[in-house]
Amino acid sequence: MDIGNLAGNISLGLSTALTASNLFYCFIGVLLGTVVGVIPGIGALAAISMLFPITFHLDPTSALIMLAGIWYGTSYGGSTASILLNIPGTPANAIVCLDGFPMSQQGRGGVALFMTTAASFIGGSVGIILMMLFAPVIANYALSFASTEYFALMILGLVAASTISDGSTLKGLAMVVFGIAIGTVGMDLYTGQARFTFGVLALSDGVNLVALAMGLFGVAEIIASIRKVDTRHLDRSTVTFRAMKPTSDDVQRSAGPVARGSALGSFFGTLPGTGPAVAAFLAYAIEKRISKTPERFGKGAIEGIMAPESANNAADQTSFIPTMALGIPGSATMALMLGALIIHGITPGPQLMTQQPSLFWGLVMSFWIGNLLLVVLNVPLIGLWVRLLLVPYHLLYPAVLMFIGIGVYTVNNNPFDIWMVTLFGALGYLMRLLKLPAAPLLLGFVLGPLMEEHFRRAMLVARGDMMVFIERPISATVLALTVALIVWNALSSYKRWAKRKALAMAG
Repeated sequence: MDIGNLAGNISLGLSTALTASNLFYCFIGVLLGTVVGVIPGIGALAAISMLFPITFHLDPTSALIMLAGIWYGTSYGGSTASILLNIPGTPANAIVCLDGFPMSQQGRGGVALFMTTAASFIGGSVGIILMMLFAPVIANYALSFASTEYFALMILGLVAASTISDGSTLKGLAMVVFGIAIGTVGMDLYTGQARFTFGVLALSDGVNLVALAMGLFGVAEIIASIRKVDTRHLDRSTVTFRAMKPTSDDVQRSAGPVARGSALGSFFGTLPGTGPAVAAFLAYAIEKRISKTPERFGKGAIEGIMAPESANNAADQTSFIPTMALGIPGSATMALMLGALIIHGITPGPQLMTQQPSLFWGLVMSFWIGNLLLVVLNVPLIGLWVRLLLVPYHLLYPAVLMFIGIGVYTVNNNPFDIWMVTLFGALGYLMRLLKLPAAPLLLGFVLGPLMEEHFRRAMLVARGDMMVFIERPISATVLALTVALIVWNALSSYKRWAKRKALAMAG
């Protein structure tokens, strides 16, 4: 990219983003996004859906700036509930529960929140820089991916999901398959036939992702806590700024995961149909796989929160590349962004950057302003979030349950979703008793329908020839990596079994 053109575009973007009205809407967006993210059960999609009508009365740039602020603001705030309450503010923050909540139980909730704020800012900054420098190149690269490549990536993601949680790899794979099975509920995309709905009309559109995530991670935590005595006594000294200061070991352990998470999130954000949740799960799986001490994960490992947080924030930013440059929404939230453009008479696509340069670059530069505002908002309020742990259980969890119910209901305004939350809450508690991991189930649910869609599309194009996955170099390479990962998992499981057997014989 020509440096002179880039400088001119940055200047144009700043002149647009720094107007009083756009600054105001950027602040409103990130503030609402943070609050929505902190409140369990109300995600970005619900918030944007409720506030979408407001944008009809704004100019297109202000509308997009506010909606975008809500979108990436929820990623900042969503980790708060994951760390303090073991309840993900958004599905992308679900993986942070695994190590963020144990850190909170160890009296390091303030450190965890401070470090996730730093990871979110760095990941978001990397995503913005890539969008500024390589938007046309990355958009063209994503456009070259066919269904064969997407299917191969989905397979890799699902196999990697089996390594996310502690315990048996077979249990992880079983939960992935179970998640895929839940994802098949609803109307068949190609034939329009109802599948596994059992005559329930409310299941025609499939199982609600928010209901699934909140049930498995939120309601299950409340059920598990009913008979507990309030043993989480948090020392008030942990809410001071001095207590939030990370150790040098925390910083050293975080550098690599943040770099890898930002790179992974930036890549997956550009691919339509993937997004921050997939990036966060894979970032966690990779860090656990390459760690010399994988047994620390799930028990308060700082890497377990830094990698997924940097990944989902980087993906949040780069997900705008296919949406703005190609007109291909990577998620339901991005579809709402496209809706805002279309309502204002703007057609998203490859010509957007040339026909509406002030809108595109004004939006990009507002990302910098929004990310800085989020750091300014989040760091001083960390003490307030940590003090949530001081609220007695009998007061805190009924309120949390209420917010979960409200949040799930507002997504589709469907009372059936509340019943689904209850069902998945009971299922999540049963899975805890059986030591079955919930995170692979969630990823299987997200990736399964996408995998099925791309597989069927690839088969239609190739006329049923399965060799198409091997003949295309990118998909062949990804599938080879998947096979290598399966072999690695098998060897690791065998070594652990042999080690346990040797210890048993020695004892």
